[in-house]
Amino acid sequence: MKKNAGIILIVLGALLLILSYVADFMDHNWYQLLCLLFIIGGIVTHIIVSKKAQSE
Repeated sequence: MKKNAGIILIVLGALLLILSYVADFMDHNWYQLLCLLFIIGGIVTHIIVSKKAQSE
């Protein structure tokens, strides 16, 4: 599970962005910022976990 945490955060952020588009929720900047933080956090988490796995 820990190995896939970054990918899960990226997919969650992307799905929330798609949901905001479908639900006409695009005018709320805080919602889009939260989705962006999920995606960036997922990328950073994936890089960190991958580097730790390579070093072991």
